[in-house]
Parts: sequence; structure tokens; C-alpha cells
Amino acid sequence: MIDSDRIRIAVAIARSGRASRRGAETLVRERRVAVDGVVTTDLSLRVDPDAQQITLDGAPLPKSEPLRYYALHKPRGVLSSARDDRGRQTVVDLLPKKAPRCVPVGRLDLDSEGLILLTNDGPLVTGLLHPSREVPRVYLAEVIGDPTDAMLGQINEGIEDDGDMLRARPARSRRPGRPLDNGRRTSWLTLTLHTGRKREVRRLCEAIGHRVVTLRRVRFGPLLLRDLPVGAVRPLSRREIRLLRRAAGLAGDSSDTEA
Repeated sequence: MIDSDRIRIAVAIARSGRASRRGAETLVRERRVAVDGVVTTDLSLRVDPDAQQITLDGAPLPKSEPLRYYALHKPRGVLSSARDDRGRQTVVDLLPKKAPRCVPVGRLDLDSEGLILLTNDGPLVTGLLHPSREVPRVYLAEVIGDPTDAMLGQINEGIEDDGDMLRARPARSRRPGRPLDNGRRTSWLTLTLHTGRKREVRRLCEAIGHRVVTLRRVRFGPLLLRDLPVGAVRPLSRREIRLLRRAAGLAGDSSDTEA
């Protein structure tokens, strides 16, 4: 492994499964980590776990977990988190039983469904979620009523809500709406966002007076939901991983490279 392909010490610890990325940084600062017998507090240190001896509290690190990447069609009622103190079902519970520890990239609220990326590639998660990357998220929203062009223009220009400036690129979907019990109908919108604020699509639509009744994310960066059934999960192709790494600003095609 050449120097440019080495990974940072905290990444090596996190991939061993002994701590989260942030927890690994704390372990290094506390002088509990040594590389080839020398204690280090340098978080910028790059290492080769296959060629160097890395120890935590004097014990060798376990072998790093293999990097894995999954696309999941999150159902409504499932939490977009790695764990839940109240024992509710999370997206991680839907992964294959032998999958390494993965985390969801971003969130969908409890009542929403759609595409969720799960991975144990920390640098990829960080890159995709960093605001500077402006990774697009595309949603299909079924709303009560039929917003006017002027209302869609408001969404495009931006709406201030609870101290946040919310903005999306809206378009009308060809998907037909449906009648409701109160005599009104629904219509479908496609909204493209470049941020991940809490309940952003719902807040935008409510701000123009059209409540969302169904919300589905159909795209995250270059990754598409397509016809993946609700609740189903699939591993990503090498091409999809390469495109995601490019979207995250990670150089090259090596999944071991820390940006």
C-alpha cells in the first residue's frame, strides 16, 4: 500500500469495530493507541492496518470489517437510525444478518419511505452529507390539493421557516392523484433538494398550504430507487460505489482511501 492509499488512524480503529469514528478519535487523544509500539496522539497519522501493528490499550486491533454498501427501500414506520433505545425497528434491522455494522446516510422521517443508503465507509458518509457537496435528493410528494405555479415558484425561491431558509426545485409529476373523502383530490410533485434539514419537504409544502400525505425519496446523488420493493435491500454495484465516491469528493476508486 502506497502512502497515498493509507487510511487515517481513527478510520482504522472504526473499521475494526472497536469504536465509532468519533470514539476512535477520543481514544487516540487519550493516548490509548499505539502504532508499531509507539503511542500516538496524531489524528492525521495514516497507517496500513495490514502491514503495521496497531494496538488499543496494549491489545492488537481486530481485523478490519469489509466495506459494504446497501440500498434499502425504507418502509413507513421504520426508524432511519442505527439503533433505538425503545426497541423500535430501524433500517439496520432490515440488513442481511451477516452484514457488518453499517449506518444510514442521512434520514427519512418515520412516516416517509424510499431510498436509504447504508454503509460502513465512514469517509463516504462524511463526504455525501457535507453541505459543500450539495448532493441532490429527489422526492415524490403526494399533497392535498393542486399547488399553483405561483406556489411552486415560492418553493423554488425559498421559504423561511422556524429560522431556516428552505428551498427546493419543484416540478409537477405525471403520476395521477386520487380523490379524498372530503371531496378534494391529491396531486403529486417532484422536489429536488440539496440539503437534509429535518422534515424539509413537508415543511415546504405546508408553508404553501398543501399538506403532504405520502412522501417517497427516489434518488440520493447518483443512486436511484427504481423498482426496489418496499422493505427490500440490495448491495450496490461497483459502478454505483464509484459514482457515490465521486459525488462525495473522494479521489480515485479505492474504498480504502481517506479523503
